Amino acid sequence: MSEGKVTGWKLADADRQKLLARFAPLFPDRIADHVTLDSEAGPDAPLPEETRADVVGEVDDGAGLEALVVAIGGTTDRPDGSTYHITWSLDRAAGREAVESNEVIARLGWRSIAEPIAIEIIPARF
Repeated sequence: MSEGKVTGWKLADADRQKLLARFAPLFPDRIADHVTLDSEAGPDAPLPEETRADVVGEVDDGAGLEALVVAIGGTTDRPDGSTYHITWSLDRAAGREAVESNEVIARLGWRSIAEPIAIEIIPARF
């Protein structure tokens, strides 16, 4: 399998399991595995350096897409103007795709959670 053009972070398995226990996926297709930095990075782009993040919010459009909002380096703002997030769950049978998370966050905003949750993120290309 060849590496993709996306750079970002994979969730450490222990933290992924912790988050799945805390935020039961609302929709049938659980994604819950990465945070994107750059979806057009290309195979030679350097990987990010950060290894810690905080889950700070959530969004659910009620129509098949759910995401957790993440702060990396103290900000939720990605360099491309979108928001760092983990697509948590979606409903593929309803035609939903993970790439829609950015649009849902931009359209609806997001709700803060009571206390940020620190997680380990692993620089990756996928």
